[in-house]
Amino acid sequence: MQTLTRRALNRATLDRQLLLRRADLTPLQAIEHLVGLQAQTPHTWYVGLWSRLTECRPEEVAALLTRRRAVRIALMRSTIHLVSADDALLLRPLVQPVLDRDLFTNHTHGRSMRGLDTGEVVAAGRELLNERPRTPGELAQLLAQRWPDRNPASLAYAVRNLLPVVQTPPRGVWGAGGRPVHAPLESWAGAPLRTDQPIDGMVLRYLAAFGPATVRDAQTWCGLTRLAEVLDRLRPRLVTFRDENGAELFDLPDAPRPDPQVSAPVRFLYDFDNLLLSHHDRSRVITDGLRRQNFKPHGPVPRLVLLDGFTAATWTFATAHGTATLTVHPFAPLSASDRDALTVEGSGLLDFLAAEASHEIRFTTPGHRDHSNPGSR
Repeated sequence: MQTLTRRALNRATLDRQLLLRRADLTPLQAIEHLVGLQAQTPHTWYVGLWSRLTECRPEEVAALLTRRRAVRIALMRSTIHLVSADDALLLRPLVQPVLDRDLFTNHTHGRSMRGLDTGEVVAAGRELLNERPRTPGELAQLLAQRWPDRNPASLAYAVRNLLPVVQTPPRGVWGAGGRPVHAPLESWAGAPLRTDQPIDGMVLRYLAAFGPATVRDAQTWCGLTRLAEVLDRLRPRLVTFRDENGAELFDLPDAPRPDPQVSAPVRFLYDFDNLLLSHHDRSRVITDGLRRQNFKPHGPVPRLVLLDGFTAATWTFATAHGTATLTVHPFAPLSASDRDALTVEGSGLLDFLAAEASHEIRFTTPGHRDHSNPGSR
C-alpha cells in the first residue's frame, strides 16, 4: 500500500479546501463543496470564503442568508456551521446523534435533562418558535413557566439540540449585528428534513473536501462514531493509502493528489477554519511552531497564517482613527520573500475587511504573541 508523506497529505488537503489556488466558484457552490464552514462567530468566517475564491463580495455572501439559500445551524460537532439550506435539511438528520449526545453529556445542561420528557420540551419549543422567531433567552423564560423546576437555559439548549433551528438574519450578515434568534429550519427553509439519505454520501463528501483521511479523521470532523463500518462498506468504491505512521487512509479514486513539491501560496485563515478542525491527526497542517505557542485551551482562538501550506504565524486585525492594521505574528524569522508574499496577500485581506480605511501591515518579532485577537467587523 502506497505511503503518503505529510507533505503529500498537506497538498491534497489544501487542494480540496480551495487553498492551493483560489477557485472560480460562487460562494454557494464553495459552501456546498466544503460541506459548510464552521461559523459560530457572526462574521469571521467570511474570511474563509475570501481566502478560497477568486471573487468574494461580502454582500453577495450575506444575501445567501437573507434570501434563505444558506443558514447558520448546529451541525457537525454540535457547532454552528454555515451551510446551504439544502444541505442543512440533508445533514441535520445524519448528525442528530451528535447533538443528542452533546445535550445529555453536556457539563452545563446534562444534569437538567435527567427525568425530563424531552419530547414534550421539543414540542413546546416548536410551537413557540413557530409563533415567531425568538432568542434563546426569550425561549428559556417561556419554557420555564411550564417546567419551573428546571434550568431555563438548559430547556432552551434542549430545543436547540433536538429541534433543528437556524440563527436568523441579521445575525451573521456582514455589516449588521444582532442577538441569536432561532427559527425552525423546516419552516425557515420551506421544506422538510431529508431523512431518507444514507450516511455514505456524507462520508464521501467529507473525503472530497478533506481527504485522504482515516476513520478517526472522519469521526473528528462530524462527531459521529462507528464510521469504520461505513468506510468498510464503501471500500470497493475507494482507494487506500498509509500515512507515515502506518494509519490507513481512505480516498476517492479520482480526487486530486498533487505533487508534494508543488508550491503553496500564503493564506490567512479565520479563527475556526475547518482546515484546522477536521482531522484527528492535524500534523498535515499544524507545525511544532504552533504547538510551542501554548495557546490556552479556553482562550481566544488564534487566526493562523499558512506559509508553504503549514501554520507559520498568527494574525490580528484592528481599526483605529480611520486606519485598519493587520499584524502578523510569526513563529520564526521570516525571509524577505515571505514578507513580500504576506504583504501582498495581507493587502488584499485589508481591502476585503476595511475597504474604506487606510491600511497598515505590521510584523512582530518571533516569540511575541498578541492574545487580544480583536474581531474583524
